[in-house]
This record gives sequence, structure tokens and C-alpha cells, in this order.
Amino acid sequence: MKPAVLAIALLFAVSAGTDADAKGCLKGAVIGGVAGHMAHHHALAGAAIGCIVGHHMAHERDKKLARERAHRAHH
Repeated sequence: MKPAVLAIALLFAVSAGTDADAKGCLKGAVIGGVAGHMAHHHALAGAAIGCIVGHHMAHERDKKLARERAHRAHH
């Protein structure tokens, strides 16, 4: 992976906030960067999109876990 892709992934991760969001961003950026590279050398775009998607998925997962915990606490 190109150093620029890694640098952008780290920038997104640092600005992401929580650990889950940062992990989601990094994982998404790596997967997106590799996929983008394989698809006509668009690693940077793939990393950026992967970070956004990974961040969103981590956020949704955290919300789901919080709902499950709240549901268990009330029953």
C-alpha cells in the first residue's frame, strides 16, 4: 500500500473519535485501499470511501450493542 493511503487512513482514524470508530475507519481504509488499487489503481479513493463506510458500520454496531444492553437492563 502506498504511504499516502496509510497517511490518509491515519488522519481519518485520528479524527474519527471513539476506538470503535477509529478501528472501523482503519479496517475500512485498508480494505478499500486494496480494493481500489486492484480496481484500476484508485487506492486513495478506495481508502477514503472504505474509511467512511467502516466508520459508519462501527457506529451502527455500537448503537445496536447499546440498545441490546438497555433492553437487557430493563428486563
